[in-house]
Amino acid sequence: MAAQNDFNIPVPENKSVDEGFDYSQRGQWLRAAVLGANDGLVSVASLMMGIGAVKHDVKAMILTGFAGLVAGACSMAIGEFVSVYSQLDIEVSHMKQNGESENEKLPNPMQAAAASAIAFTFGAMVPLLAASFIVDHKVRLAVVVTAVTIALAVFGWIGAFLGRTPVVKSCFRVLVGGWMAMAITFGLTMLIGSSGL
Repeated sequence: MAAQNDFNIPVPENKSVDEGFDYSQRGQWLRAAVLGANDGLVSVASLMMGIGAVKHDVKAMILTGFAGLVAGACSMAIGEFVSVYSQLDIEVSHMKQNGESENEKLPNPMQAAAASAIAFTFGAMVPLLAASFIVDHKVRLAVVVTAVTIALAVFGWIGAFLGRTPVVKSCFRVLVGGWMAMAITFGLTMLIGSSGL
């Protein structure tokens, strides 16, 4: 009788794990892109606010922001390339030791470098565009702060959505961090500039 009760139940293949993995991978790329854009936004805006503390010339402000964009994008790209290439070397070495064949899921250093540079540039363009067409110095500074504040709130919301964290807390952290960076750079540059160094 026991033998009659032995039977196999076919279990349908569950593809949700693979789909979840793909979603997770996409989420990681998107979060990295948001972080890169946030870096470009805050660093370039802070540079522009710093030079704006001692120079009223719009050209000086734009050139400073542009130099920060180029330097930051190159730094992000090179850093990401080196980091991902190191990861690639480790994974390839591990696969060779285990006799595994290389597949398409290996990290791509060039793709990661390009993505980081593009994301940084995208964020850095916000304060540059905000300041480009405004002649009045005080109005220009106010417009840059306003544009950066809106962009920070948007990036904070996207980060909260991707990380499934509370939106208000995420936006608040991003906003306060960006405001502090701009305020500290503005204040210290003004202090050093007024000291005659």
